[in-house]
Formats: sequence, structure tokens, C-alpha cells
Amino acid sequence: MSQAMPAPTGQVFRTKDLTKVYVTGDIQVQALRGVNFEAAAGEFVVLLGPSGSGKSTFLNIIGGLDRATSGEVWFTDHELSSFDDRALTLYRRDHVGFVFQFYNLVPSLTARENVALVTEIAQNPMRPEEALAIVGLQERMDHFPAQLSGGEQQRVAIARAIAKRPQVLLCDEPTGALDSKTGVLVLEALTQVNEQFGATTLIITHNVAIQDIAHRVVHFGDGRIVSSNIIADRKPASAISW
Repeated sequence: MSQAMPAPTGQVFRTKDLTKVYVTGDIQVQALRGVNFEAAAGEFVVLLGPSGSGKSTFLNIIGGLDRATSGEVWFTDHELSSFDDRALTLYRRDHVGFVFQFYNLVPSLTARENVALVTEIAQNPMRPEEALAIVGLQERMDHFPAQLSGGEQQRVAIARAIAKRPQVLLCDEPTGALDSKTGVLVLEALTQVNEQFGATTLIITHNVAIQDIAHRVVHFGDGRIVSSNIIADRKPASAISW
């Protein structure tokens, strides 16, 4: 395991009284109810909570994929909640890497070509080969998704996310479709990226054991943050007991 980075400093995200209401006809669903949150540069945060507690809605809003109904969202000194669609697109392109439960790879492209989709539009990308090497896929970069295991496909997705050198890495259930052994490999890749590049990393998971690799664990419930706790004794991903 690589040497851990110093304690995170400097604020990357801040939300104030964040609310989100989805309206369908006469039905209103309040997904977020006044969420106040901060994340520091280089921090690794695990978000826990039951389905429907607001985790994914929150992640989508700070990632610029959705808009809040009210409240403020700040990325460094930029108020995302005041951005128009073009500004949000540029924010996502230049600053945010996304990793989801399902890999969203293009089946007709090799691993290298899937990563190149991002590097061709990023401002200061690494080479696809470098990104794939970071996640341990040097020998598999010319394989198509159908020739890769689920864990390998997810690591291609991580390589694609980090190839643009994002300041922020947002992951929604990145190990949800994987067995425990494969999930550990994916978590090792994510922690390595966090430590090596200082990308502020937020991971949604239903697996409580994953909180042990975090700097901090945040619990959501009924659209609110119900607790936020520092992990005093972080563990490497390889030491997690699923």
C-alpha cells in the first residue's frame, strides 16, 4: 500500500440548506431536506444510508448532473447552483470523474479506446495507457469489454474517470455488482487514485465495511445527513472484511 497522504486541507465542496423536490403530477417527493455538507481537498468520504435516503440525489447535484430545488452548492469558490447548463457541462468535463455501478463502456471499443474517449476532450489528460496502468490493466488495454471480467471493466471505468486528472471523483455503488474479492481490487484502485493524485473522492455504498477505508463516513437518512464521523484508524482496502 502506498503511503497515506497528509490530512486533507482546503474546502472543495460546500452545500447550504440543500433541498430537492421531485414533482410528478400531484405527487411531490422530497429527496433532500436541508443538507449542509463540506468536503476538503483530497478527502475520501464514504456515504452510507438506506435506499431512498438521498445519497444519489446529493451526489448527482454536486456532480452537476442535477439541480437543487433550493439551497447553495459550491465547488471551491464557484457557486454551482448559479451555473447555467453550459457552465455545468464544462464543470463536469474539466473537474469531475464519475464511476457508477454499471460500467457504461462502449462494447465495440477496446479498453484503451474507451479511455481515449475522455482524453480526447479533456484539457490536461494523461495518456490512456498511463491511466490503465494505474488500475493494473497494462496487459488488458487492447481487449474489448466482453473479453474482460466485471472487475476489469469497472477498473477501465475508473481509468476513464481519472484520465482527465479530475479534482473530484464521484462513485455511486462502484462495487455493487462485484464479488468481494473483485470489489477489493476496485477499492484499491480508488484509494490509490485518491492518495496519488489527491482527488477528493466520494463513494456511495450499501456495504458498511467500506467505511473503514475512508477519512470520514457520512450517514444519510430521510433526505438529511444524520451523522458525520472521522475514521481515526483507516484500513487499506485489502484488510476489509466483507
